[in-house]
Amino acid sequence: MKTTVEIPDSLIEEAKRVAARQDTTLRVLIIEGLRRVIAERKRAGAFRLRKATFRGKGLRPDVVGASWERIREMAYEKRGG
Repeated sequence: MKTTVEIPDSLIEEAKRVAARQDTTLRVLIIEGLRRVIAERKRAGAFRLRKATFRGKGLRPDVVGASWERIREMAYEKRGG
């Protein structure tokens, strides 16, 4: 597909020099650059939640079997809530 894009003159001149040094074309250089950027952004876009565990012995005995409401009450005790 043919398309037109505006690229700063200084960047095009540098790209032409790089292409000439590497014995390739500006077209190949642009395609390679776009593929790299797209691949990087795809990887960066995937969110992974890091493992955030702590060393402990599980729940306190007075919390085992408690409802979420009770656990929430315990968390906010003496905090004005």
